Amino acid sequence: MEFLKGDERLDYLLAENLRIIQSPSVFSFSLDAVLLSRFVYVPIQKGNLIDLCSGNGVVPLFLSARTKGTITGVEIQERLYDMAVRSIKYNELEHRLHMIHGDLKDMPSELGYGKYDVVTCNPPYFPTPSSEEINENEHLAIARHEIHCTLEDTIKVSSQLVRQGGKVAFVHRPGRLMDIITHMRAYQLEPKRIRFVYPKLGKEANTLLIEAIKHGKPDLKILPPLIVYDQNNEYTAEVRELLYGDN
Repeated sequence: MEFLKGDERLDYLLAENLRIIQSPSVFSFSLDAVLLSRFVYVPIQKGNLIDLCSGNGVVPLFLSARTKGTITGVEIQERLYDMAVRSIKYNELEHRLHMIHGDLKDMPSELGYGKYDVVTCNPPYFPTPSSEEINENEHLAIARHEIHCTLEDTIKVSSQLVRQGGKVAFVHRPGRLMDIITHMRAYQLEPKRIRFVYPKLGKEANTLLIEAIKHGKPDLKILPPLIVYDQNNEYTAEVRELLYGDN
């Protein structure tokens, strides 16, 4: 099997000792994916997990190092789906990870309702702009803007897929916090943990991690802040640990 095509490269997921196929011409994973895969609760020994808006499969790969459960990724863009499939095969994880090329809105009817212990999602962050503003690169536009799915779509589908008492975790922008909570509660997902991520001490938060429980009781915990860069513009010890597995 040819693992690389065209301008693709193999990058390291250092803390996990895994490799991932990436390309400069499509959307590469960011720190957000690392943070989501570290933040979410996962059952260690077994379980059924699903990741929506999987892109090149980075969150399923990260999660594979934290759980022995089975992990499904869903991606609508064929090129990214294909890259994810090859990355999974390269890492010899086909027995636990598999990808679906399709629209996440179709997944409850295709996969079943309430079948998953954990649902993760790193969705497009921004409402679809005018045609003049949207990125000319189709892969980047779909990854960043709500072209194929809205925030409400992703939360509704997550609620449909997760079992009662199961966990749903998102990474998003703080500006959408009220939208996220409103939609989660509308679809019987009770927010239980929130963590804000700050680029530097003294700056405004630019990333939000949130985990909810299906039919959970109201009891929200605001976790300590995560600071990405120190005053020397180097990763803080916690972020280095997340990325590289060292202090």
